[in-house]
Amino acid sequence: MKHFGILCPPGVGHLNNFMALGYELQQRGHQVTLFGFPDVESYATAAKLNFYSIGTARFPVGSTKRSPKRLGELNGIAALLYTINLYRQGTEVVLQEVPQACQQISIEVLLIDQTLLEGSTIAEYLNLPFITICSALLLNPEPTVPPALTDWNYDLSCLGQLRNQIGNNLLEFAGTPVKILVNEYCKKWGFNPIDTTNKLNLWSKRAIISQQPPSFEFPRQQLPNYFHFTGPLVSTVSRTEIAFPWQKLTNKPLIYASLGTVQNKLIWVFIQIAYACLGLDVQLVISLGGATEPEELGYVPGSPIVVKAAPQLSLLERASLCITHGGMNTTLESLSNGVPMVAIPITNDQPAVAARIAWTKTGEIIALDNCTVDSLATAIRQVLWQPEYRHNASKFKTEIANAGGVTKAAEIIEVAIA
Repeated sequence: MKHFGILCPPGVGHLNNFMALGYELQQRGHQVTLFGFPDVESYATAAKLNFYSIGTARFPVGSTKRSPKRLGELNGIAALLYTINLYRQGTEVVLQEVPQACQQISIEVLLIDQTLLEGSTIAEYLNLPFITICSALLLNPEPTVPPALTDWNYDLSCLGQLRNQIGNNLLEFAGTPVKILVNEYCKKWGFNPIDTTNKLNLWSKRAIISQQPPSFEFPRQQLPNYFHFTGPLVSTVSRTEIAFPWQKLTNKPLIYASLGTVQNKLIWVFIQIAYACLGLDVQLVISLGGATEPEELGYVPGSPIVVKAAPQLSLLERASLCITHGGMNTTLESLSNGVPMVAIPITNDQPAVAARIAWTKTGEIIALDNCTVDSLATAIRQVLWQPEYRHNASKFKTEIANAGGVTKAAEIIEVAIA
């Protein structure tokens, strides 16, 4: 049995996946510890995992909640740059504190989120095996695949591949502040600088695990043989229970609307959604993602159920349609239930996830700057009433059910570290 250490960003979308995987490994007899800022301890507690607090001086209780509040008000490039700055701050704390913490509690294996540039350097410094986990869209670059933060379609032409190369170069440049910081520690520890142009050197050579099902990805030709698609890393047991007024649900088709837990302060979008659902014989549930109180919306037409946070997995089991920001977790949880989507991507990898929703014909996409009542109403009616979308989403329900999820991921990890 091994002692696993978890390194992942403090966002809910990453934490939920790692907690599900950690819970599964712990059920198999392993010991699992989450390294995180004080505000994320509740996630480890809910999953019954160990918790080791880092960054207590720089990120005391309550501090990490202020940044998502600001981020929730942004979109596009501004939100991406703000996210990169947050990553840099977190990276500095991880590099300063995690190596000593791992030694102190005798960590034997690290589970590292693919987005963390510092992960492989810390594993090398500690001489520990590590496994790479793709909570978000997989980042592995290929000439024919659009960069992971763009809304570009799949295009095999020479112009399409040139576009992809330019996009990858721009993303490489955007990550420079984090790369410089990591290389300062590489120099301090006597290592060669990290090479982000050859990203395979940043990730595990034992196993890379993606929670995407393989069909929800553009055609790939260059993934290593240790790359695994397992389907969503989900567990209801490892999540905190969320109260919901179940008695208010009717027998009408349910539309579940959520902009996730980060870019969720765009209140006007929720109002547009409510207006777009008027005249449809449906019931609308709006989840504000925990950052906004229902009273802040003011008047909401159509009397939808509006909650600060929702038990998303349970509601998607009943839903006929999900209106989403295109976050990876909400998208995969919708597909796990055969629920088609209307996506309103905002920033980060959401446009790229939305591009895959369009490519798989499991939903329709509305650009944020075109998020009008009319465009939303048209997309909602199209996805609700044309059976193609639900039929395609149902295919993913079957594929995901057979993919293995956290059970398969845990098996892969155990084999990789044996």
